[in-house]
Order: sequence, then C-alpha cells, then structure tokens
Amino acid sequence: MEQLGAALRSLRVFHDLSQTEAADKLNVSKSFLSEIESGKKEPTLPLLSRYAEVFSVPLSSLLFFAEQMGTRSATALTSGIAPKVLRLLDWIAEVKPQSEDIRRKPPQKERSQSKVRGAAGRRR
Repeated sequence: MEQLGAALRSLRVFHDLSQTEAADKLNVSKSFLSEIESGKKEPTLPLLSRYAEVFSVPLSSLLFFAEQMGTRSATALTSGIAPKVLRLLDWIAEVKPQSEDIRRKPPQKERSQSKVRGAAGRRR
C-alpha cells in the first residue's frame, strides 16, 4: 500500500496542492490524507474514486501508476521517462516552501515606454 500512498502524494504535488487544499477537495481530514500518503492507512475505493474525479485521472490509470512506482528493477529504473518524472516530483516536494502562507504572485505587467511617454505628454 506504500506505493499507492506515494502515487497519491505525487499526484497532489504535481497539481501543486498542499495537503490541506487536497484534503478539502477530497472531503477528508488533512491528518487522514497524511496517513494515506505515508502508507500508514489504506484509502477506500470511494476515496480513490474521488481522487480520480478531482484530478481528472481514470481510476485504472491511478492504480497502474501506483503499481509502476513499486517496480524497482534495473530495467524499470533505466528505461522510460516515468522514473525520472517521479524523482522530479519528489525533488519538487522537498524544495517547495513548507509554509502554506507563501503564495506565488503573478509577474507584474510592465508599462511600455510608449504608454508612459503618451501619458506624460498628455499631462502638459
């Protein structure tokens, strides 16, 4: 069941959701979600169905993804892009700011010089 928890965590991180945000969308507590992601508890089928719905992923694909995460043979690690993507998602989760209060601000639009000159010219 650890692979399933890791797959669900990777899905959440990929969608840039905190555990609190994901728990709200899935109608579960944050602590329950944390226990599922760490492999301490097993998700129910209805909860997996909610994951599929919330993240727009077929349930079968979600289970297949979890199964592939458990494959640690040399062939699986050296072929395909999936293992690289999983490592990248793990890295993103590690370096992402831990505070939920920090939010990315969209870049400010710069006013073009012509608009600034035009506005300055009108003030005269």
